[in-house]
Amino acid sequence: MRPAPRWQPVLAAGASRSAGARRPTRSERGDPSVLKDTTAVVTGASSGIGAAVAEALAAEGASVALLARRRDRLNGLAEAINARDGGRAEVYEADVTDPDAVRAAVDAAAGRGGDSNGIDILVNNAGSGTWGPALGAELDDWHATVDVNVGGVLNATHAALPHLARAADAAPRGVADLVTVSSLAGRRVPGPDSNVYAATKHAVGAFSEALRQELAERHVRVGVVEPGIVVTELTTAGRPHAPDATRPTGYGLLQPEDVAAAVVFMVTRPRHVALNEMLVRPTEQTC
Repeated sequence: MRPAPRWQPVLAAGASRSAGARRPTRSERGDPSVLKDTTAVVTGASSGIGAAVAEALAAEGASVALLARRRDRLNGLAEAINARDGGRAEVYEADVTDPDAVRAAVDAAAGRGGDSNGIDILVNNAGSGTWGPALGAELDDWHATVDVNVGGVLNATHAALPHLARAADAAPRGVADLVTVSSLAGRRVPGPDSNVYAATKHAVGAFSEALRQELAERHVRVGVVEPGIVVTELTTAGRPHAPDATRPTGYGLLQPEDVAAAVVFMVTRPRHVALNEMLVRPTEQTC
């Protein structure tokens, strides 16, 4: 088996880097990048896992389309990526719950594709979380979680699928990739307070499996990455009932860069290999 891709995260001003030695990119090692001349769309790219995925894909040669609501964050990330030798990033401000805005952004990104093949990779990463007992819950909160976690995936996927199918037919790689960043909660319900959140993650898992069955012969690979506890805005904001990533642990919890490495590994397999599901936990996470 080929080794996992190695890359060096680009951090925006004020961001922190986890401890560890710098890992060179493929280009720095003199290796040809399998993502050269590809275009990747990443939703929820303004922070956390989405930003890390965008950085990782760019480091492996992809031109990345950064899609999220917070333009100021996206601008900072794009500036950092474009400052890297060979880095290419474009900003598309859009709310994933708005299908028209998502389609306009995806179509615009496809029109800027390096080889006019459109979009080679879609990473559905935008997500939201409402945790708490069902009794006494606000119905609007439930609907908001469904709108982002399920509706956002549907909107971006529907907009990108024609481009992915064309890229699989025309691009030198001979495949295209559709990856959704889900959660451990998409495999098992982690507790009663995860009710609607877990339901949305199970939904995108089922949707992804149906797409895999449909698109396999079209050479569009469909995969789901399911992380355990990751240090992100969701897990460090002190929200009641939500997973808490602020508690110290011996080995530490997952960082966004760990999930990004899993995404990059998934989309850089040889074209005869489809890695459809990856569960990634912190070493010490037991549930």
